[in-house]
Amino acid sequence: MDAQGRGRADNIDPADQWVLNPNTGEYELRLTPSAPQSAVPGPRRPTTPSTPSRTAPSGTPEVPGQRRRRAEPEPPPGRRSRRQPVKKKSKAKKVLLWTGGSMAFVLVAVSAAGYLYIKHLNDNITSVSDDGASTGGFSKDKAINLLIIGTDKRTGKGNEGYGDAGSVGHADTNILLHISKDRSNATALSIPRDLIVDVPDCPTEQSDGTTKVIAGTQNVRFNTSLGQDDRTPSCTVRTVTELTGIKPDNFMVADFNAVKTLTDAVGGVEVCLGKDIDDKQSHLKLSKGTHKISGETALAFVRTRHSVGFGGDLSRIQLQQQFLSALMRKLSSNSTLTSPTKLLKLAEVGTKSLTVDSQLDSIGKLKDLGLELGKLNPKNLTFTTIPVLDNPAEAVKATVVLNESKAPAVFQAIKDDVSFTAVKKKQAQASKDAAAARLKGSKSAASEVRVRILNGGAASGSAQETLSWLQNDEGVLKSENAGNAPAELAKTTLEYAPDQADQARELASLMGLSGSAMKPGKSVTNSQGLPAITLTLGKDFQGAGVSLTTPTKAPEVDTKTTADKVTCAK
Repeated sequence: MDAQGRGRADNIDPADQWVLNPNTGEYELRLTPSAPQSAVPGPRRPTTPSTPSRTAPSGTPEVPGQRRRRAEPEPPPGRRSRRQPVKKKSKAKKVLLWTGGSMAFVLVAVSAAGYLYIKHLNDNITSVSDDGASTGGFSKDKAINLLIIGTDKRTGKGNEGYGDAGSVGHADTNILLHISKDRSNATALSIPRDLIVDVPDCPTEQSDGTTKVIAGTQNVRFNTSLGQDDRTPSCTVRTVTELTGIKPDNFMVADFNAVKTLTDAVGGVEVCLGKDIDDKQSHLKLSKGTHKISGETALAFVRTRHSVGFGGDLSRIQLQQQFLSALMRKLSSNSTLTSPTKLLKLAEVGTKSLTVDSQLDSIGKLKDLGLELGKLNPKNLTFTTIPVLDNPAEAVKATVVLNESKAPAVFQAIKDDVSFTAVKKKQAQASKDAAAARLKGSKSAASEVRVRILNGGAASGSAQETLSWLQNDEGVLKSENAGNAPAELAKTTLEYAPDQADQARELASLMGLSGSAMKPGKSVTNSQGLPAITLTLGKDFQGAGVSLTTPTKAPEVDTKTTADKVTCAK
């Protein structure tokens, strides 16, 4: 460090010298009004015993960049310089960029702040094997399902007064976060810890590299899917898949410290209470109205259940959802986005609070996930809870069971990527109208429909199953099983020639096909040498007689809030 750097470091926090350049959308280090400004530093080298880490007076690892920059050589002839003009971003886009992971328990966004010193933050992250329970990691061109797990494990400084003494930790707070394929909306589905479920067998990697299968168990609380019998987060992932039919792409785990340190780092978040609360169990004591909370008070807020609602876990879930919405709003506010000090603290405490799966074991991967989530508008993030009922087997109600009349529709809506909020899609209206028009018009009799059925990705035997159903139940006698399609399809399609539109409309009606599944094209010749339409069963096929029309509206749920709204707990 040169003399100028030493002189300033004694009086000013290095983080306070980073300011946002409105012309580039990047942070720059300003030493003095006349001093040259440096760009955002790149990855710093890991600390070694021979090169001890320097620490700023505030305790935050010092950001590199206070050395004199060497003059960069001119690029060779014909080669473009690495320094390119930066296109000015709009304020709205900057906000979305920096608030990327606020939806994922806000921890992903914290990790996205690692732009400032990526290499250092990698060492903060703890990862564990996903044991093959996930999809293998999120994809940028697909919908994302992220499982967020909050554990009550007591480890960590300041946590001695919480949780059960000697507990290995439970899956006490659980949110399945679904982000739509087009990133226009997301659903945060809370899973009650006291929901009775079946925990499946869980192959689990051991410390010596071997795999042990931890036996499953039936009719137990959901929170026992973690910690009990040496179960790891991958077992919670398997339990979610067993319960919902949705396989998470990744998971994240946070303990008590995550709530305390994150709220301290952003300077507190605002929550609202509809009545005075003095809860002896959680130690929350707040009056009716709006309060800014952080640290121990924030933790007490998300742990409170006896003094709100009906005093159970479902009431606590509503407090947790309100808290996450408030934390998300604070992260996306200008007071956070324009403060380099806060961003550095967020990056530091966020990565230290995380335990992630082996597919998210670097700040680069977390950043990529955060940027995907940053495309989402907060008003289109819906918080809701799995529909449940009091356990009828209990005289004193302590657990809940799945509401079989409502929950399957919620799970299916998430599988079908249906938003729980009204979202304006960018699809051209003309394209929508054209798809809808294919279903309108005259229909032939079922006995006149001539169709070849191909299996293009459905379960084995689906073509024959459909053939039998059409012939025996629907009267489509001129149908035949044409075997496997040349390639697999994600969606079932029905191709037909213009003069076969009436046959196609009849078959679409019987199958429950949408207009988008109908593909005007040409007819083919069946085994008898006669023209026929072609039905190709895709991976979305769920069985003969099961409608393939994707709902455009999510089912009604008992509770629902969006992240942009402030609600007062009662």
